[in-house]
Amino acid sequence: MADRVYLDWNATTPLRQEAKAAMAAAWELSGNPSSVHSEGRRARRLVEDARGVVAKAVGGRSQDVVFLSGGTEANALALTPGLRRGAGAPVRRLLVSAIEHASVLAGGRFAAEAIAAINVTRAGVIDLDHLRALLADGPPALVSVMLANNETGAIQPVADVAEIVHAAGGLLHVDAIQAFGKIPFDLASTQADLLTLSAHKIGGPKGAGALVLAEGVEGLEAALRGGGQELGRRAGTENVAGIAGFGAAAKAAMVALKADAARVRGLRDRLEHGLRQTPDVLVFSDNVKRLPNTVLFTAPGMKAETAVIGFDLGGIAVSSGSACSSGKVQPSHVLEAMGYRSEMSQGAVRLSLGWSTTETDVDLTLKAWRKLADTLVKGERRNTA
Repeated sequence: MADRVYLDWNATTPLRQEAKAAMAAAWELSGNPSSVHSEGRRARRLVEDARGVVAKAVGGRSQDVVFLSGGTEANALALTPGLRRGAGAPVRRLLVSAIEHASVLAGGRFAAEAIAAINVTRAGVIDLDHLRALLADGPPALVSVMLANNETGAIQPVADVAEIVHAAGGLLHVDAIQAFGKIPFDLASTQADLLTLSAHKIGGPKGAGALVLAEGVEGLEAALRGGGQELGRRAGTENVAGIAGFGAAAKAAMVALKADAARVRGLRDRLEHGLRQTPDVLVFSDNVKRLPNTVLFTAPGMKAETAVIGFDLGGIAVSSGSACSSGKVQPSHVLEAMGYRSEMSQGAVRLSLGWSTTETDVDLTLKAWRKLADTLVKGERRNTA
């Protein structure tokens, strides 16, 4: 809506015009992409063109891209016991950082007793010494570490993680869903064995995602079996329109990545500067590398649910963290893993920007915050008087 400001881009993004056009064209096709006739081949071409675009965006091979229903399914498929690379031993356990998305913390198809959490620092970055200790105590492991946290924006040292994991005979899964389209990376720079992506975080449609395998990774077992689509790795007729939109969004995002990141970083810094004019505002993970669009902050006396509603009434759409909790405002497991008290994790609000965010949007957000902050500060003073 024209009279509102949208600052919840980490939850989902508006649909890019390029994606909308690609999907509209796909909807005009009647063929099943598994059919051999002309109609089917036209649908297949859209799927394979998108596969090539997504593969190129992350430096992978087209045949190693598996299209799925979204990031959650992609993460679930990646977390498969028995994965191996080349002649290496298959993985038998799963190590996940304590700040992972819920779809990774769920553990995929690993048994609960085969899963362990890796600690993170106060700044929200993985504790490499703890990772080394966990890897030294047991059979080969699949390690899952996100490239950038969806709440704090903290960028993880995944290349360092990969070096440690591979030296121990394990494999690395990188959930790159929040980083895709915001910072440059690829399979080579991350050294990931498996990489997950989601369309709706980059201006594509909801309901489309991908798992990208590094060359030589074997042992992936389909969770959905049937017609053998996606080279037997995910059964079910492909979501042609969704995949076409994904490909178009990925292409547009890669073209604009550098310019968008620089502009959005400037707006984020402007926003943070304004927030800090309120005494005792705390911005989480502000002393480490972060996504250029993300601010997670709190202030004394602030309750996330009250703040989110207050912003909303002021015409600003924000969130309290991950949007994958059935709309509930819950304490942040990310902040708790970072060692913050429960009252801090219950009071954090996330502001996330995107390619259409403007200086006016930032100024309107700060205006709404000043009004809200006055109420919160007064309430805090009354409570402590």
